[in-house]
Amino acid sequence: MIIGGIAVSLLGKPRLTADVDAVILLSIEEIPKIIKAASELGLQPRIAQVEAFARKNRILLVRHEESGIDVDISLGVLPFEIEMVERSNIVEIETHRLQLPTPEDLIILKAVAYRPKDLLDIKEIINNHPKIDRRRFESWVTQFSEALEIPEIWDDIKKNIRK
Repeated sequence: MIIGGIAVSLLGKPRLTADVDAVILLSIEEIPKIIKAASELGLQPRIAQVEAFARKNRILLVRHEESGIDVDISLGVLPFEIEMVERSNIVEIETHRLQLPTPEDLIILKAVAYRPKDLLDIKEIINNHPKIDRRRFESWVTQFSEALEIPEIWDDIKKNIRK
């Protein structure tokens, strides 16, 4: 499933992004398979010891050789990630089919990242989806905020969505 700047551009407001972010549900034992499959698609490791890094950080860092575009593939395993993929939607853009998170789930991901640009992305997603399920993202963001011990995450989002 596509996440990050590309998903924001499609669900919120178009913006520049330098890479492609995706999430795939995958166990640690399957990392060699995804590295092989990625290689067959022209995606080569960006770092040495890519498998060890992916096992430790649950993210596979590759680059599309032909275009030079970096691709970050998060290896999802958390209950939220599983639920997010199950709730995702297929969007057709010209001849491409992309799997995207729901607006609510993208907001949750952006909230956890918690950078200034993520707060702007959240605002744009909400502006584009006025009937969004606010209870869903409030519940998850509050839980992640507590788990990360960063209570201001939800406070900052509340301020932004009121403006």
